[in-house]
Amino acid sequence: MNAPDDYCEMCDLPRSTCIHGRPPVVAEKKAKAPTPRKRQAPVRAKRSASPAAGSPATRTVAPRLTAADVFKPLIVTMLEEAGGTLETEDALAMLELLTEGSLHSGDHERMPTGELRWQYAARRAQIALIDEGVLKKAPGLWQLSGSR
Repeated sequence: MNAPDDYCEMCDLPRSTCIHGRPPVVAEKKAKAPTPRKRQAPVRAKRSASPAAGSPATRTVAPRLTAADVFKPLIVTMLEEAGGTLETEDALAMLELLTEGSLHSGDHERMPTGELRWQYAARRAQIALIDEGVLKKAPGLWQLSGSR
């Protein structure tokens, strides 16, 4: 038989099976995840104060993409000639004709969404013109506002 102190006074069960008589469970220490390192900025070589002619510091590089601001006057002119309103597909088709031969090499590449880069720039120009009050916000349409 078990001795009287082998039973728990709180639950009247043997200490080997009672929750009161068991030693507390020590939680295992979790391995601490290493803190990610911060990336350091690449070290760039210093340029001399007066670069030699023809050196990379004096050469101008042609832009790879057409800026959205280039499309703004074209959009306004195109819409004025079209009577003030065009559907989005028609507006982009007309812009393509207006900019034919003047777009940069990267403008004909596709964005990750599948859209051509020059079309994305044209839409950004359209949004900027809406913010300036030149165009109205109309779904599926490019429309001049009457308050110009």
